[in-house]
Amino acid sequence: MSTEKTSPSQSGGDGTAGRPGRRTPLIVAAVAIVAALGVTAAVGLGGDDPKDTSSSGVARIEGVTEKARAATVLDRPFTKPDLVLTDTKGERYDLRERTKGKPTLIYFGYTNCPDVCPLTMSNIAIAKKQLPQADQDKLQVVFVTTDPERDTAASLAKWLPGFGDPSFTGLTGDFATIQAGARSIGIGIDPPKKEKDGTVVSMHGAQVVAFSPTTDQGYVLYGEDATVDDYAKDLPKIIKGENP
Repeated sequence: MSTEKTSPSQSGGDGTAGRPGRRTPLIVAAVAIVAALGVTAAVGLGGDDPKDTSSSGVARIEGVTEKARAATVLDRPFTKPDLVLTDTKGERYDLRERTKGKPTLIYFGYTNCPDVCPLTMSNIAIAKKQLPQADQDKLQVVFVTTDPERDTAASLAKWLPGFGDPSFTGLTGDFATIQAGARSIGIGIDPPKKEKDGTVVSMHGAQVVAFSPTTDQGYVLYGEDATVDDYAKDLPKIIKGENP
C-alpha cells in the first residue's frame, strides 16, 4: 500500500501528468519481501488483527526463488471480484460477466496519482502492444478508481486514452463497493483524505492481479516495480492461462 499526496495543481485527472508528489511506501508488497526470503507466507485480506487468517480469501505465496520476481504465482488464487460499476460511457459494467473466459489484468488506482498509477498503466500498454494483434484483442485491462468522487466516468474517459490503448476499461462507482471488491483480492484502499494544506492523501495497494481465461481466477500478482519487460515476457502465458 502506498501513501500518495496530490494537489489540484499537480494533476487534474485529465491525462496531464503533474510533478510527482511525496510518496512513502508503507507496505512494499509483502510478496516481494517473502520472495526475497524464500519462504511461503499468508497475505491477509481484511481485519485489524494481522494474525487473523480466517478470511476465505487468504492466499499463500509459492514458487519463490532467491531473487524476488516481478510475478508471484498464488497457491490459492483469488475469486474475481463481484463488481458491478459504471464504465467510461456511463453504462453498467458487470466485471465478472464482461471478462468471463478472458485473460484480464485488474488494477486499482486513481487519475490524480502523481507516479505509480500512470507508470503502471503505461507499462502495461507498452507491453501489450508487443503482442500479436490476436492476443492484444483477447487481453482485457481494467482500471478501477479508488477515488470515485473525482474520477467520474467522464474524467476516466479523458485520462485512460492517454496511454495509447483505447481498449482499456475504466470503472467508477460507489467507494464502499470498490473497496470491498479490492479487499476481496487482497488489495487495501482507504478513502482519499484532504489535508490542511489542500493536498489529497490516497492510500491504495499498487498490485496488478492477472486473471486466467481458463479458470477466471486471479492467480498472478505483480508489484509496483514490475517493468515493461516483465509484462512483455509474461503476457503471452497469461493469455493462455499458463504460469509465467
